Amino acid sequence: QVQLLESGGGLVQAGNSLRLSCAASGGPSRSYRMAWFRQAPGKARECVASMGWSSDSNYYADFVKGRFTISRDNRKNTVYLQMNGLKPEDTAVYYCAAGYGTKDSGMRYWGKGTLVTVSS
Repeated sequence: QVQLLESGGGLVQAGNSLRLSCAASGGPSRSYRMAWFRQAPGKARECVASMGWSSDSNYYADFVKGRFTISRDNRKNTVYLQMNGLKPEDTAVYYCAAGYGTKDSGMRYWGKGTLVTVSS
């Protein structure tokens, strides 16, 4: 059974940085992309970034390009989301997911989420 556990969320002031981690257990298939989604209050969940087994097919949503970086350590089965230049509109629950594509419907496994709050 694949399990994804996020960590690293918290309260941060605008302009600062956070790094989220997602520890995967149970061996997600190498065919899966690993992704970060987020859901702000009253809004739909949206894909922030995703990557394949290697780092040559990374995807970033336009609203995070140049600020966020997704990476993975395959030896540790961990995926990271480095978030720089945080803005109040980045406030959301951030979810780690494993699956296909960049839409909710393509994901097969989800973590429980970690809350990121950015104050102005």
